[in-house]
Amino acid sequence: MSKIAVVYKSKYGATKKYAEWLSEDIGADLYLQDNCKVEILNSYDTIIYGGGIYASGIAGLSFIKKNYSKLKDKNITIFAVGASPYDEKAYNHLKEYNLSGDLENIKLFYLRGMFDLKNMTFKDKLLIGMLKGVLRKKDSSQFEPWEKALVESMDNVSDWTSRDNLKEIRKFLGV
Repeated sequence: MSKIAVVYKSKYGATKKYAEWLSEDIGADLYLQDNCKVEILNSYDTIIYGGGIYASGIAGLSFIKKNYSKLKDKNITIFAVGASPYDEKAYNHLKEYNLSGDLENIKLFYLRGMFDLKNMTFKDKLLIGMLKGVLRKKDSSQFEPWEKALVESMDNVSDWTSRDNLKEIRKFLGV
């Protein structure tokens, strides 16, 4: 068994794709977060957790937070997947929102994922529709990078995933 585990939660497939690629690239064992028990992770030195970003939260990160007392001696790395291009301000907000307190020293990576309105749940489509309404009232020259990306992707299927996007994680892990 490898000493590295990649655990992920994916709603639309981008996080799953990155988790699978990373697992292959570094020879790690792969676990879907819904099927992973903390006891399984006791035999690993390094845990890499990946989740999509929804309303500033990282999907499934509660698993790490809830079990942190049992995992705190592990090398934990997080990757978050979103549809927007990388933006330092948004990254800092994401880190502060998700990795405070005991988790503040965990390394966080941002990876750009996919956007496909047609495959989203009704709830997600509703939220996107509400955002679209708000953005229509805003001067486009005042858009944040994520707002601009949303408007540009709104009526398209966009996939920004690339195995090359994992190079900084592999470099950080030394593999």
